[in-house]
Amino acid sequence: MASLNKRRTEAGVRRYDIRYRTPSGGVRTRTFRTLRDAERFAATVEADKLRGAWVDPRDASRTLADIAGEWIKSNPSKRPSTRATDTSHLDMHILPALGSRAVGRITRRDVQTAVNQWSGVLAPRTVRRVFGTLNAILNYANECELIVRNPCRGVKLPSARRVERRLPSVEQLADLTAELGDDFGIMVYLGAVLGLRWGECAGLRVGRIDFIRSTLTVAEQITRGSHGEPKNGPPKSSAGNRTLSMPSSLVAMLAAHLTRRGVTGANSDAFLLTMPAGGPLVYQNWRIRFWLPACKQIGLDGLGFHDLRRLNATGLVMAGVDVKTVQARLGHSDPRLTLAVYAQATTEADRAAADLLGDRFMTVHNPTADADAGGETK
Repeated sequence: MASLNKRRTEAGVRRYDIRYRTPSGGVRTRTFRTLRDAERFAATVEADKLRGAWVDPRDASRTLADIAGEWIKSNPSKRPSTRATDTSHLDMHILPALGSRAVGRITRRDVQTAVNQWSGVLAPRTVRRVFGTLNAILNYANECELIVRNPCRGVKLPSARRVERRLPSVEQLADLTAELGDDFGIMVYLGAVLGLRWGECAGLRVGRIDFIRSTLTVAEQITRGSHGEPKNGPPKSSAGNRTLSMPSSLVAMLAAHLTRRGVTGANSDAFLLTMPAGGPLVYQNWRIRFWLPACKQIGLDGLGFHDLRRLNATGLVMAGVDVKTVQARLGHSDPRLTLAVYAQATTEADRAAADLLGDRFMTVHNPTADADAGGETK
């Protein structure tokens, strides 16, 4: 229980000290000018401890910037690219808005005001990503008992409409392969046929290709570090470690690619793809110098490499491949992601669905069939 001590200062002014124990066993003292304030504080402290809602005022006074720095370091297994994105969100948006505020004094209104400001200059999806970083920081503060509750709860976010991406045709895939040339053309089919992410293509080593079994194993990837430099690491998730069967046409393309480079199975640790001057692929460099000009040349402005992965998922679903197999080939840990994000409806699939249901449910009344048979339509 909190104890009250009355005393007078050297100047003869009466003061009231509240001495109390924290839930962790520490001892704190706080001084008040009036007995009423002291008793109110003591009662609040004891009630908060009983409810499990007590936080150390000294922790709650730490700034959001301080907590954010601690949060960034709290997960050593976080991928470099994710860490770089979080740092960018902090430096560009979160810290300018709330960084100097005491974490215990940030309210839901403060967070909503920040979100509204971001919504005026950023796309809805970007706002949601920035908010997600802020929410993660404040969840960390809550779990560390630095704040009683996360003020992000109940904040309204801008709605982000799903954008239907333009998927390239078979002919456009061939044109894009030709435009990228011998060094990078193979990447088009690694994305469209195998559904590899860009980082998985960049991190693919020669020893991961089994030409006898016609398989390719994804075991590592290259991601972007905090300053854009390439970083080697494991796949995005445990499900990302996978071995994929390949069609014979892709196996032949891979063999021809290695022959042109003068690389054999003896160079098992060599990267399948390298920059023209050597060394692993650097995403931003590769994108600006090779990908964007090639897409523009064949009229596919706005196409991202990740859209080839979306094309892969859509093609598998349209071909009737079961969702579990699609999920495994894409390296997803959740099949809902496979369908909700990657498998895109197409005009051909929509027409096939309409014809299928028409044949199933409208066989009794089919004017087209009656007319073809020479009968009268009703």
